[in-house]
Amino acid sequence: MRAVTTPDALPRLHGLRFAFGTLTVLPARIARWDRDAARSGMLCAPVAGLVVGLCAAAAGALLLLLGAGPLLAAVASTAVPAVLTRGLHLDGLADTADGLGSGRPAEDALRIMKRSDIGPFGVVTLLLVLLAQVAALHRLYDEGWARGAVAAVLAGTVARLALTLASRTGVPAARPEGLGAVVAGTVPPRAALLTGALVVGACAGAGALSGAAPEAYGALCHAVGALVALGAAEVLLRRCVRRFGGVTGDVFGAVAETAATAALVVSALG
Repeated sequence: MRAVTTPDALPRLHGLRFAFGTLTVLPARIARWDRDAARSGMLCAPVAGLVVGLCAAAAGALLLLLGAGPLLAAVASTAVPAVLTRGLHLDGLADTADGLGSGRPAEDALRIMKRSDIGPFGVVTLLLVLLAQVAALHRLYDEGWARGAVAAVLAGTVARLALTLASRTGVPAARPEGLGAVVAGTVPPRAALLTGALVVGACAGAGALSGAAPEAYGALCHAVGALVALGAAEVLLRRCVRRFGGVTGDVFGAVAETAATAALVVSALG
């Protein structure tokens, strides 16, 4: 008997395909490439982030349980998201750093960001961000596999939630082409806020199960970590909009990596 796909389920299906097809290397055939699909896709972005985070957590926790130590576990949990995104978010972070650091007018800065090479600002930014991620995860895995694993899932999910919020109506695209132009301004603010509230609530629930005592403290720390991460991503987003006149695919990558790093650092401090 053939399964029947309802009309209401079709946008969600296209959205999941769009989210996984654009934000991960996981097999997902994008059936539609338009702004309606982009809207659904960016609302589904935290789901893709959850899967990426779970893979990162599994790699780190497995190495730790096998006796590899917290440092190798931290490196694995940092490497897996890079592999699952083809390094595109890290590349976007480096290009955005070069554009912001160039001091050139917006058009020249955007041309710098499109180059295939990475300048000194990008190299330094990549180095510091990756070191911060590894150091934070090392601290967390040193306290137990559950702490590190939950933080890896939190970082992956919140990083993609930051993309949902960055795609809200009112945030323009800096170029007329590319991924940024497709997704910019597609998500209604109310839908973005509702998605954000659901994800932050889920982060709080995961924090309560992370092994921190008392449970309310773990929930608070993870909720605060998610909010601080989103705040850091928002600061960068607004800076890029002022500097470049809007967002690009590189800016989205930089926003995601900023949110992930901030979430890990706050989790380590907590």
